[in-house]
Amino acid sequence: MHMKSVLIGLGISCCVAAPAAAQQAGTFNTLSYNVAGLLELFSSAESDRQSATEQISCYVNDFDIVNVQEDFNYHAALYDTCNTHPYRSATTGGMGFGSGLNSMSHLPFSSIKRVKWNHCNGVDCLTPKGFTLMQVRLAEGVYVDIYNLHTQAQVESADLNARRNNILQLKQYISTQSAGNAVIVMGDTNTRYTRTGDNIRELLSLGFTDTWVELYRSGDIPALGAEALVCEPKISAANCEIVDKVLYRDNGYLNLQLLDYQVRQDDETSEGLKLSDHPPISASWSYSTPANRKMSDQFGGDGGVSFNTVSQLPATPKVSQISLRSGSRVDQVGLQLTNGQSFSHGGNGGTLNSLTLNSGEYLKSVLLCQGNRNGAMRIFYASLQTSAGRSLTGGSQTSNCSSYQAPAGWQISGFHGRAATELDKLGVIYSPVAL
Repeated sequence: MHMKSVLIGLGISCCVAAPAAAQQAGTFNTLSYNVAGLLELFSSAESDRQSATEQISCYVNDFDIVNVQEDFNYHAALYDTCNTHPYRSATTGGMGFGSGLNSMSHLPFSSIKRVKWNHCNGVDCLTPKGFTLMQVRLAEGVYVDIYNLHTQAQVESADLNARRNNILQLKQYISTQSAGNAVIVMGDTNTRYTRTGDNIRELLSLGFTDTWVELYRSGDIPALGAEALVCEPKISAANCEIVDKVLYRDNGYLNLQLLDYQVRQDDETSEGLKLSDHPPISASWSYSTPANRKMSDQFGGDGGVSFNTVSQLPATPKVSQISLRSGSRVDQVGLQLTNGQSFSHGGNGGTLNSLTLNSGEYLKSVLLCQGNRNGAMRIFYASLQTSAGRSLTGGSQTSNCSSYQAPAGWQISGFHGRAATELDKLGVIYSPVAL
């Protein structure tokens, strides 16, 4: 929780972030749904698109995080009929103009990032399909990256080639933009594990688990080249693989546990017609964090590339040196541990200053100030203070600041946030003081 205060002497208003309880836990649920939002003339869904989408608007309210695909020409019906999610992505337009990818959430998320596929074939090139990323805040300092996607359709050679490149593009993006983060990927992959021309297994190499494989096949991935596990109607079963998939991984801090996965059967109109030509796919989750780590919220803008060192820290980290690169803004923040590990986040501009900690001294608090740079928020000022009252500062103070303070018996031992050539956003990682 942030509390308003005033820093005497600096003359700036500030927020002080108190760390959350040592261990956090909770539950949430997700839904992935291709809503068949093409114009009625082009849709293969059996139900009227306007009225069906109006019903979907209400249907999705029971789920905390919702990814939809093919949300094209009936977007207003989806959002405005009876949907109650307070956090929603803005549409990119109807068929031919938009990607059809949108997200709705009862939990806050950062600004959504949209990426167009580099490869497509045939009619799929008529609209800018791709994938999206948003970072959802489950609790204070507890985040999960949510990806939504819709890959190349059809199974001709050129289609398969484009789709394989789609998956490889997504894999590369996750490797850089979600490094160290817990991730859930859910959407219309158009892939099958059995199809020799598909490469969905590429995501498994990043540590992902397929929810259907885990719950209904006890971890047994269908053999490549085996007979397709086709079923009609589509149901939740070991011998029923569908192209709409949900995959996940945790990160050593956020422990994700899959509680339930369902190919839902309650998606019908009053006449018994399916609301879409794809079934909605739901998953229920529990999460927990370890007792010996805490993470703060993040402060700053959404530019740069995500970083998170929580999974790289030793069991009992101890900081030996802290560093800042800065000029008029903060270019880089870094620290070194007594075991020789060093971490730096940001660019190589500005002037480098460092502070070597004495025996028994540890990093106790961080003060940050943000400002607008070329239309985006960045970290303009940072002050790192130790338990001995010494500090390392850099950048230019603004009136928009936040401070992170380690609780008694704890220290700041790492960082998470976003950075590129400069520091865009920063949060801290707490651990018990290593004596």
